[in-house]
Amino acid sequence: MGSQLAGRVALVAGATRGAGRGIAAMLGEAGATVYCTGRTTRDHPAVGVYEGRRETIEETAEMVTARGGRGISVRVDHLVSSEVEALMARIRKESKRLDILVNDISEGVSHDWVPFWKVNLENGFRALASGVHTHLITAQCAAPLMIKTAGGLIVEIGDGDFLGYHGTLFYDLVKTNVNRLAHIMAEELHKHGIAAVAISPGYMRTEMVLDHHKVTEANWRAAAKKDKLFADSETPFFVGRAVAALAADPNRMAKSGGLFGSWTLAEQYGFTDVDGRTPHLARQWEKVFSKPLADGPSKTSFWWKQMRGRDSA
Repeated sequence: MGSQLAGRVALVAGATRGAGRGIAAMLGEAGATVYCTGRTTRDHPAVGVYEGRRETIEETAEMVTARGGRGISVRVDHLVSSEVEALMARIRKESKRLDILVNDISEGVSHDWVPFWKVNLENGFRALASGVHTHLITAQCAAPLMIKTAGGLIVEIGDGDFLGYHGTLFYDLVKTNVNRLAHIMAEELHKHGIAAVAISPGYMRTEMVLDHHKVTEANWRAAAKKDKLFADSETPFFVGRAVAALAADPNRMAKSGGLFGSWTLAEQYGFTDVDGRTPHLARQWEKVFSKPLADGPSKTSFWWKQMRGRDSA
């Protein structure tokens, strides 16, 4: 993607693995300086649901640098406001600006895929804290520097470019809330010329998904024999290129407040995945399940949906 983002400074919160790592790497590919944050480092092993995993934020920062950007790893617990404030002070001192914020901190729990009256509430409340509270804390701390910089972009990473049911209570609450947070920030940052959007990856071949299917990036197609949706999966770099393309778009304010899939942004901006493919989750979903992705697993007659209003950019 060249150097479209040369001179820009980005923060990817939750950059240890998965989409966050892919986004950080592709922002680096576009020439940005990228602060890569998370809790897992070479000196601080992963805990909780990620215990035993070996990915670190140092590795992610090295990937950013290897692709032409400048990667900086910083260990931060984004639930602790003082740590996030210290991070912003460091970015202000070192880089003098912040152009791009990507919130990709996951809920960090295994969800209960059962009806709401059977879910573990404490587990669900932890999901909301890790998957929503962290995003709000980080955005609030970052906003003053971004407003001073002007012309920036905030990206909330969710799951699905729709507002329908997500299969279980707390997973739904987390993913719907980050989408809504993007819309609220778009409204309140509009006068400052800062865009805020929610972006959903498709079916990603993350480190954990590849392990689950017992395949590697080299032979991932073997898993598609059993999982037909996986046949049109994407690497975490695909959504990274979506974020980079949007950040480089001088007309990105026209998209502010919206909810997009990596596959629809690929159609609009013309980028491909790193393997040269152009995955399209919505198309594959309809092929496999014979219904639109926007319907999700809903059983009722009503769906929430987003509508494009007046162009106020």
